[in-house]
Parts: sequence; structure tokens; C-alpha cells
Amino acid sequence: MAVFTIKAVGRTVLRRSRFPSRPQNTTKRHANTSRGKPEDDPSAGASIPVPNTVATLPIWQRLGPLSTALQAYGRSQRKRPYTTQFCSSLVIYFLGDLSAQNINGDEYDPTRTLRALLISAGSSIPSYKWFIFLGNNFNYPSRGLSLATKVTVNQACFTPIFNTYFFGMQSFLSGDSLPEVWDRIKRTVPTSMINSCKLWPAVTTFSFTYIDAQYRSIFAGVIAIGWQTYLSYLNRQAEIAQDLGNGKIHMTQSIP
Repeated sequence: MAVFTIKAVGRTVLRRSRFPSRPQNTTKRHANTSRGKPEDDPSAGASIPVPNTVATLPIWQRLGPLSTALQAYGRSQRKRPYTTQFCSSLVIYFLGDLSAQNINGDEYDPTRTLRALLISAGSSIPSYKWFIFLGNNFNYPSRGLSLATKVTVNQACFTPIFNTYFFGMQSFLSGDSLPEVWDRIKRTVPTSMINSCKLWPAVTTFSFTYIDAQYRSIFAGVIAIGWQTYLSYLNRQAEIAQDLGNGKIHMTQSIP
């Protein structure tokens, strides 16, 4: 038995002497020295490039002082939405009326500006609530279907009601009778609705696609300055035509 044990130990020693075991990190060391620069090997601690996952800021948030103003507006919109909308609407209507009076070539009439501000005061909050409703509804799995539905509903429901209110109040606040108010609406609303289809579907689509919710009102407001200029201009032309029809302006009088 002792002889057998001595032989077994001898064979084990002989095998280890013929095939010495190598450390496990010998291969890695060899690989590192064979490649030359250890930083080329990811296992040596070199940084691995990864794709940039940081979201790019929208362009309107990278415009220096303008971005600061927009961010201040967004904070005000979140804290005091009704007050912000009311004041924004007054500014939009004021600028639109000034522009329209300049286009018509008339002398500045503060009474017209006051009428515009009163109309703005009555429409600012309902208009804001409408677009909140529009943003929270008609959201389908298909983004294209959602946008198409929002644009269609806005043009079919909001536009005729708002335009009727705008032109009707312009006539009413001017002291016209109810038949004259109705005549003003008939002269202006169909034309304004047709022309609104050339502008507001594209504005609505762009707004709901690319603009954050808190900035949609100010984006639409910038566009609305031009639109209010057009509405005021159209109202003035209808007012002149109505006065001509009623004999309030003689044909020999110059009309801007």
C-alpha cells in the first residue's frame, strides 16, 4: 500500500514538472503587450464611445434673451394662466388694431382701439379654454388622424363662432342697430372663414406637433397679430361699404 502511494505521488510531481500551470492573467498580459498601447484595449480601462442621448433643446430655447423672455412667459403661464392669457390677448389686439389703422391710412382713432380691447377682454379666456379642450381631446393612436380631427373641429366650430363674435361686436359697439349688425356679419364672416383656411390649419398643425403646451398660446399670439390686422382691415372695409349703402358716406368722398 505504501509503495502504491509513493508511486501515485511521484506521477503527480512528474506531470506538474512537465506541464507547469500558468497564471490566468498571463494571456491578458501577453495580449496587452502584443497590441502595443494598452489604451487600445477596452479591458485596459479605455473609454468606450457611446451615442449622445441628451435631448437637443428646441430652437426657441436657444435664442439668448428671447429664450429668457419665453421661459419667463412659460413660468407665468403655469402659475397664472388666466391672467397671462388675458394680458397677452390685450397686447395682441392692441397691436393688430394699430397695424390695421396704419394700413387703412386713417388717422389714429382711439375709439377703435378701445373697441378692440373690449372684444379681446370678452374672448381671451373662452379662446384659451377652447384650445385646452382641443389639446386634451381627439387624441387617437394615429397622430395624423388626431391632427386632422383637431384642425377640422377647430375650423368647423371655433372659427365661425369667433368671427361672428368679432365682427358682430365691432358693429354693435359702434352703435349699429341689430339689422346693421347682422348685415356686417354677412359681409365679413364668409370671407374671413375662407381666408382663415389658408392660414390657421397650418398654424394649428405646427403648434400641436412641435410647440410645447405652455408656449402654444404665445406662438398663436404672434401669428394672431397679423390675423387681427387682417380682421380689423376687413371690418373697416365692410364698415365703409355699409355706410355707403346707408348713405352715411357720399360717393364723392374719398375712401381709403
